[in-house]
Amino acid sequence: MSDSPTTTTPQARFYEKRDDGKIRCRLCPHNCVIADGKVGFCQVRKNEAGELVLPFYGAASALGVDPIEKKPLFHFHPGTPILSVGFLGCFLRCPFCQNYRISQSTVAHTERVSPDDLVSRAQREDSFGIAYTYNEPSIHAEYVLDSAERAADAGLKNVLVTAGYLNEDSAKEIYAAMDAANIDLKGFQEDFYRKELAGGLKEVLRGIEIAYERCHVEVTTLVIPGKNDSDEETREIAKFIAGLDPNIPLHMSAYYPTFNYTTEATSPSHLLSRIEIAREHLNFVYPGNIRAPANTHCPSCGNLLIERSGYRTRVPGVRDGHCSECGAEVPVAGL
Repeated sequence: MSDSPTTTTPQARFYEKRDDGKIRCRLCPHNCVIADGKVGFCQVRKNEAGELVLPFYGAASALGVDPIEKKPLFHFHPGTPILSVGFLGCFLRCPFCQNYRISQSTVAHTERVSPDDLVSRAQREDSFGIAYTYNEPSIHAEYVLDSAERAADAGLKNVLVTAGYLNEDSAKEIYAAMDAANIDLKGFQEDFYRKELAGGLKEVLRGIEIAYERCHVEVTTLVIPGKNDSDEETREIAKFIAGLDPNIPLHMSAYYPTFNYTTEATSPSHLLSRIEIAREHLNFVYPGNIRAPANTHCPSCGNLLIERSGYRTRVPGVRDGHCSECGAEVPVAGL
């Protein structure tokens, strides 16, 4: 483990040079103009003598095996363990971030892990793939893409857990390298994204569309009282997702005070009422961060397809990818 990056600084992609020696990063919509010796908004992409370099390439802040349901992904190889790796930094400034110690700082302890080492570890752990998660992994796009290529060559799946705030070109390349993604949709108000998160809603919505065209997608919304929890906003979120595919799973999670937010926690009853609204438009809406059933039922006949107890999973109602009762196709990968 180390407190700071090594002197190895691989060169980045997704940027352009300027005549004044500054660099414009093109990875995310911040499009940072970075002076020599400085870093971008994400804190991990640096201008070094006119080149954009990656001082935190392969610096893992967290590394371990999780159930795939913890990402959360409920419709992608249910009940399967996946090696999960996190890094440092973020392209947003969410005041309620649960992982702020690694997303809003670059001083946390890290362990250098090469893409080849990451794949080897996944194989040793009997993981079916690699999940890039915990902080905002896409700001380490070069490392993620390098690792994803090696993982795919080894027959492993690649999963991205992201807030989805990317420029179109980088989003297309990153999601094309993934087998699945869980994307945070933190609300449906542009002002909320701009003023509180330092991001933008329209870019995230476009990112979800791009991801849906390229890999399996699930969406997560953290329900925060007084911020993004109105009936109207819940319906807008659900309608947007349903416009792509009503079978896309939506995970609606309860908020708890953390980091810079002291807003009261989301009550279970309020969260469940938001879920019922979302189910007006979507076939699969699941609660998170509360004790409540998160089972999967057949939209056609109501048969119990997948039963979940914590992170333990049982699949009683699926036969050869179809509902055991009515024969409808089950939109769950890996069954």
